Amino acid sequence: MTAFKSDFLRTMSERGFIHQTSDDAGLDKLFATETVTAYIGFDATAKSLHAGSLIQIMMLHWMQKTGHRPIALMGGGTTMIGDPSFKDEARKLLTPADIDANLVGIKCNFSNYLSFGDGQRDAIMVNNADWLMEINYVNFLRDVGRHFSVNRMLSFDSVKLRLDREQSLSFLEFNYMILQAYDFVELHKRYGCVLQMGGSDQWGNIVSGIDLGRRMMDASLYALTTPLLTTASGGKMGKTASGAVWLDPEMMSPYEFWQYWRNTEDADVGRFLKLYTTLPMDEVARLATLGGAEINDAKKVLATEITAMLHGRAAAETAAETARKTFEEGALSEDLPTVQVPAGELAAGIGLLTLLVRAGLAASNGEARRHVQGGAVRVNDQPVSNERMVVMSSATAHGPLKLSVGKKKHVLVRAV
Repeated sequence: MTAFKSDFLRTMSERGFIHQTSDDAGLDKLFATETVTAYIGFDATAKSLHAGSLIQIMMLHWMQKTGHRPIALMGGGTTMIGDPSFKDEARKLLTPADIDANLVGIKCNFSNYLSFGDGQRDAIMVNNADWLMEINYVNFLRDVGRHFSVNRMLSFDSVKLRLDREQSLSFLEFNYMILQAYDFVELHKRYGCVLQMGGSDQWGNIVSGIDLGRRMMDASLYALTTPLLTTASGGKMGKTASGAVWLDPEMMSPYEFWQYWRNTEDADVGRFLKLYTTLPMDEVARLATLGGAEINDAKKVLATEITAMLHGRAAAETAAETARKTFEEGALSEDLPTVQVPAGELAAGIGLLTLLVRAGLAASNGEARRHVQGGAVRVNDQPVSNERMVVMSSATAHGPLKLSVGKKKHVLVRAV
C-alpha cells in the first residue's frame, strides 16, 4: 500500500476507497501542495440515487473535508444516451422531461454531504447538458472524434465483454465513452478540474478523458477509481430483494434506510464503517472487533451514522428508537413504514398476498405465498398460515394494522 502524504489520499487509502490511480506520486504531490478540483458524474436514470452511489458521494465529501473542491456533475446530457459499461443490454431511453424531473430529485441527495457555494473550496454542481446539448456534430467529429481510436475503444473491458457475449452495442451507446471524455476536458477548461473519480468499471472512460485532455490541451489530468463493492455474501450494494435502497426519503423512509444498514452482514461491518461514516479510525477499529451479540451494537452505530449523514441526526435517532420499540419492546411504533389503502377497498376485502405486495414486503404474489407457507407472515404479531386470508376494514377500525414478514420487516396498513 502506498504511503500517501496528502490528507485526502491518506484518508482514501486507510478507509479502503482506492482501487487504482493513474499516477500515485503525481496525484499525491498535487493534493499535498494545491487545492485540487475533482469530479464524479451521476447520470439521471431515476428520481434518486441509491446506496450504491454512496461510496462516490463520500469521496466528494472527504475531498471537501480535507480542503479541496468537489464537483458533482449531473449527467443531463449523457443520460440521453445511457452508459453501456458492463451492461447486458441498452438502457431504456428517457425523455428530456423525465431526465429533468430525475435531476431535481438527485440534487437533493447531496444536501447533507456537500456545502455548495462560490468560494474556492465550495462544492459545485453542474449539468453536462450545458455543453453536450450545444454540440455541432460535424465540428465535434473533427475536433474531438479524430483523437479516438476505435481499435482501442474496442479493447476496453466495458465494451469487450458486451461484444464477447455477442450482445448488441448500438452506435449511440458507443459514443458514451467519447462524451464522458469530453466532459473531463470541458470541466478542466471551465473549472480547472484535474481529477475524475468513479467506480473501477469507469476506468476505461476516465483514461480516455485523460488522453483527450493531453491531446487537445496538453493538460495533465488524473484518474482515481474505487473498488466495485459487493456484500460479503456476494450481493450487489444498494440492492435488496424488494428493490433499490434509495437515498430519497420519499422513496425509502429513514427507518427503512436505517434498517437496511442494521441488517449488514457481520463480515461487512468494519469495511462499511470505514467507507460510509466519518467516525475516527480508532473508533471504527474498536467497533470492528466486537463479536457475538455485541456485533449488533456496532451495526446499530453503523446504521445510525449513515442515516444521520443522509437524513440528519434527528431522523436517524428516531429510526433507531422506532427499531428499539419494535424489536426490543414489541411495541407498535407510529414511525414504522406505512402503506395507505382506500377504505372502500378494505370494505370489499383485500387479499393478504396482494396486501403483502402492496406493502413492499414481497415482490410478487408467488413470493408472498412462499412467505405465508414458510410461517414468516404475521398480522398484528399473530402468525398467519392461510394464504387465502382476506383483510377487511374491521382490521383497521381501531388503528393501523401491523403487517410483518420475519422478525425485521414491518409495515403499518392504514385506511384512507
